[in-house]
Amino acid sequence: MGREQKVMHGHIHPSNNEQMMLMLPFLLLIDLYIFAGVFSNRHHHSWPLHRYFFWCFGVLSAAGAVVGPIANRAHMDFTAHMTGHLLLGMLAPLLIAISAPVTLILRTISVKWSRRLTRVLKSCFFRVASDPVVASLLNVGGLWLLYTTGLYMAMHKSLVLHVLVHLHVFLAGYLFTVSMIYMDPTPHQRSFLYRAVVLVLALGGHGILSKYLYAHPPAGVPSGQAEIGSMIMYYGGDAIDIALITIFCFQWYKAARPRISSTYPQVN
Repeated sequence: MGREQKVMHGHIHPSNNEQMMLMLPFLLLIDLYIFAGVFSNRHHHSWPLHRYFFWCFGVLSAAGAVVGPIANRAHMDFTAHMTGHLLLGMLAPLLIAISAPVTLILRTISVKWSRRLTRVLKSCFFRVASDPVVASLLNVGGLWLLYTTGLYMAMHKSLVLHVLVHLHVFLAGYLFTVSMIYMDPTPHQRSFLYRAVVLVLALGGHGILSKYLYAHPPAGVPSGQAEIGSMIMYYGGDAIDIALITIFCFQWYKAARPRISSTYPQVN
């Protein structure tokens, strides 16, 4: 064939060389994070080791959804596709958010560039985009659009559309995660109660979609694969959601604890 990329049965299958090229950006992200952590230790306290761990596994989780056996099977197997969805849209964003990449960037770059980045984060665009309602609509609403329209089949026949959908799944998942839990500096913070209400509604929308797909699979997906895939989406999503909820509740507890302790006088 004249091109490295093979198209079989209407589905796009990257060649081995293309998969190696796709893996390089992920490895580069891991190297840059480690370098930034070590470099910034010269002027700041040591960057926590657990954040290196979360970043590496977060990036590798995202890589597993687009490169390798899961990504290859996802073109033809809905269960593999849904496994990739959990890795790319839920697990990777959570792990990367915990690794606090923005904080690391701010302490690595110069003061001049830190101020510029801070101004960008304070902009009106990020104020709107980081709102939990907007982030939830982009995340959960995007999934409803993907699986209840012809977009799911179309993405497997167009390389550009395939890349755009995967990019949206990750970015929307990351935006949703950081709109709920604050690991990095967040200029436009929302109250815990507001975030809690939106979080419950968003997780409900995700759960309803997984049940809907059990009985109404996307066009071209066999019912058997749809049933297993929807269960992976439901139960696997719940497992990741529990971790997200735990972090959220712990942050809420820490924020409320000083006010609670000051409400009652201490007895000597």
